[in-house]
Amino acid sequence: MVVVSVLGGAISDRLFGYKLLDKFWPRKSQLPIVNNQFVMTEENAVINVVDKVSPSVVTVGIKKTQTIRQIDPFNFFSQDQFLLKKVDQDIGSGFIISNDGLVVTNKHVVLDSDAKYKVIAKDDKAYEVQKIYRDPINDLAILKINGQFAPIEMGDSSKLKVGQFVIAIGTALGEFRSTVTTGVISGLGRGIDLEDGSFIQTDAAINPGNSGGPLLNSAGQVIGVNTAIAGGQNIGFAIPINIIKAAIDNFNSTGQFTRPYLGVKYKIIDKKLAVLNDVPEGAYIQEVGKNSPAEKAGIEVGDIIISPKDVAATISRQKIGDKLELEVWRDGKFLKFTATLEEIKTDH
Repeated sequence: MVVVSVLGGAISDRLFGYKLLDKFWPRKSQLPIVNNQFVMTEENAVINVVDKVSPSVVTVGIKKTQTIRQIDPFNFFSQDQFLLKKVDQDIGSGFIISNDGLVVTNKHVVLDSDAKYKVIAKDDKAYEVQKIYRDPINDLAILKINGQFAPIEMGDSSKLKVGQFVIAIGTALGEFRSTVTTGVISGLGRGIDLEDGSFIQTDAAINPGNSGGPLLNSAGQVIGVNTAIAGGQNIGFAIPINIIKAAIDNFNSTGQFTRPYLGVKYKIIDKKLAVLNDVPEGAYIQEVGKNSPAEKAGIEVGDIIISPKDVAATISRQKIGDKLELEVWRDGKFLKFTATLEEIKTDH
């Protein structure tokens, strides 16, 4: 009788929703409870972020007319035929950063100055792009569309940690809108082809078409702009949002990407890499722009800038015409240079 009563109570507990046994055998569908508080699972974190951010994530489309040359391979004396083909397709992603319709994307997404572009919102409503402001250094562009929108919240990329959970949203392969992928930050300080800093490396799937879309933390804040795919599997890159924030602040005050620049591309040498190569920590110079402030100051490829420690952040705080003191390691010697920061203007 005792056994039957216990079993009957357990069955009733599960069938009719009683919660007597929950603290002993929690239902699988429930969130775990610790100190009377729900513990947020990874699945729920992703769902919450997607619900929060999706209205601010957009697809970028292109509209243009192409001239196609047709040749008859079986008639040597025939004249070439030219056909006009209209192109109207999705090509990238972006996210809204202001109530009045400023959209961030990659410069390479809207590189064709002869084409017309449109922005497609989550509800499939299309908006014609009125203006495009292209950053000539970083792979960044700002599009202007007309309307009232919900802007995305921006985070702080200076506080990122390797192993941190991230979410990417975008139009995968230029076809599948609002595609969500997840992963972790698999590396920081990846200085590949970026003048004012180093990329965030992630194993979250980033496909062609994701370019320009947001890389988000678990709080739904954008911490990077998805921009590149490496040849290796599960390796993607994003521009840190702090670089974008500095450019946007300048854009909001001047209407263009006018700002000081040094003119170098570099890779960060961390402590581990420095020990392995018997060199100091710092910014290893991979490229020096022709006639740039860096070249005029005497900076060369192969130099390691050891001071200032954060080159990008230091430059972002300077003004055009300011002098930047640089301490450099070159061939075992410590040298000092002074670069006068110059203006670089936007490419409309």
